Amino acid sequence: MLFSKAVRLRLTKINFKDFSTCKETWTPSGTTPIQYNLKDFTVQNEPTFSYEVGSKERRVLESTIKRCQKECEEIPIIIGGKEFKSDRAVYQSSPFNHKSKIAKFYHATPELVWQAIVAAKEARIKWEKVPFEERFKIWLKAADLISGPWRQKLNGATMLGQGKTVIQCEIDSAAELADFLRFNALYAREMLKWQPISENPSIIKNSMRLRGLEGFVAAVSPFNFTAIGGNLAYTPALMGCAVIWKPSDTAVLASWRIFQVMKEAGLPDGVVNFIPCDGPVFGDSITVCPHLACINFTGSVATFNALWKRVAEKLTLYRNYPRLVGECGGKNFHFIHPSANLENAVNCTIRSAFEYSGQKCSACSRLYVPQSLWGKFKEGLVERMKEIKIGDPTDFSVFSSAVIDEKAYDRIVGYIGHAKRNLKILHGGNHCQKEGWYIYPTLVQTTDPADKIMREEVFGPVLTAFVYPDDELENVLKLVDETTPFALTGSVFAEDEAFLEGAKETFKYSAGNYYVNDRSTGAVVGQQPFGGARHSGTNDKAGAPGYLHKFVSPQTVKQCFIPLKEWKYSYMELNK
Repeated sequence: MLFSKAVRLRLTKINFKDFSTCKETWTPSGTTPIQYNLKDFTVQNEPTFSYEVGSKERRVLESTIKRCQKECEEIPIIIGGKEFKSDRAVYQSSPFNHKSKIAKFYHATPELVWQAIVAAKEARIKWEKVPFEERFKIWLKAADLISGPWRQKLNGATMLGQGKTVIQCEIDSAAELADFLRFNALYAREMLKWQPISENPSIIKNSMRLRGLEGFVAAVSPFNFTAIGGNLAYTPALMGCAVIWKPSDTAVLASWRIFQVMKEAGLPDGVVNFIPCDGPVFGDSITVCPHLACINFTGSVATFNALWKRVAEKLTLYRNYPRLVGECGGKNFHFIHPSANLENAVNCTIRSAFEYSGQKCSACSRLYVPQSLWGKFKEGLVERMKEIKIGDPTDFSVFSSAVIDEKAYDRIVGYIGHAKRNLKILHGGNHCQKEGWYIYPTLVQTTDPADKIMREEVFGPVLTAFVYPDDELENVLKLVDETTPFALTGSVFAEDEAFLEGAKETFKYSAGNYYVNDRSTGAVVGQQPFGGARHSGTNDKAGAPGYLHKFVSPQTVKQCFIPLKEWKYSYMELNK
């Protein structure tokens, strides 16, 4: 059977009616072509393959990986469709194998960043005039390419470059990326359907058109999700903006694959410019340009704060107020109630905390367990942690691999050192950098719910548990909400319906994505739109229609068909 029950349940449908009568053929899973009519359109989340032994998708991926490992691909800077190189060559290596260089790329100089800004401004003038219908065709074709011939190229690049296992690649660089392209195109269609009221259209007709942002959008993407890079760079482009895209140095190869897909799909040169660059150089260059229209960002709080501060200091410089769209991570919780299903809570915590070595913005990092369940919960958690296999992700039997780079490794090791000195490590705490940046799943227990390891984002496979007295339930709920500045994701595990209702209110502002009896990771486009508030970001909900509004500047048009024959108002005629 190609799809598991869990995967089949992932499918959802959204209907978009009253579209044009244009017909196309597309292939959502790279298999059987499906006819669709844009007048009555239905879209499904991209199914994920199983990669079982002997399956076609597994053979193709393994072959793709072998080819990719044999060469170090050279990746240029792309500005207005032209290739550039600088004297600042950088290499992307596999995080699980330092010796394996998979890509050579170049950091753009400030002069090249400015050249990209000029190219984007020029491209936007023509691109914005392209009808939405034509843009939609490009986006749907790109999704088909990702679902089909480019699927394993993207998966292989993500596996080797970012250290993801096969299922994490498939969910990310295949399914989620295709979902972003299809759903965002259709959300844009929905936006076009709304028009202001015209009470008597024969006298006055009111309308609204959606314009791209005047200037350029700077997209800054992270390493941990290939799909996020595609969304950050190409959703503004869909809405008529021009973009300069700075991919993460540790995700350059996968990001380059996306750029290649969009070019093959028909996106004109200059609409998105591919600009690998040193972070501070890029930030300094874009924030001193009067034509900065938006920063679309996913990354650390410190970097987003620095960009926000630079923009604030230069407000009088800009032609328009730049829009700041940011997702900055979290300190996500699993809260276990005494009535919880123990097995479910343990298994969900294992996946949430340790899949992809905890390098997800939504990963569970703090755990609250009642004293009455702690003995069995800890036993179940540790037993499963002992079974986790960490290693080279091209070995399909591993559960997780190395963390992304030396900087991440050192940061996480620092938190483990703090735990060894001041807290209690119940399992793990081991790490090794001989071949790759390996940090093994670690379970820590603290008696201080305000310890820094419970407040700060670790972004690694370190889970810290706080055991609370059963009769202190209400106080602990408040601690969960108040301990950390983040508010991205959180999960509550309970069978007590009354408690679940109360907890939902208590945690109303504690998480932008809130889960009941499920792990805090795994948001799906169109099903669980993603984003958090407080220091987790601006909560613009990627994967939902509202996200697209960040990249348009609407214009209202009033057209009058009856000439005005008198400038005076009737009440001014005193002799009547």
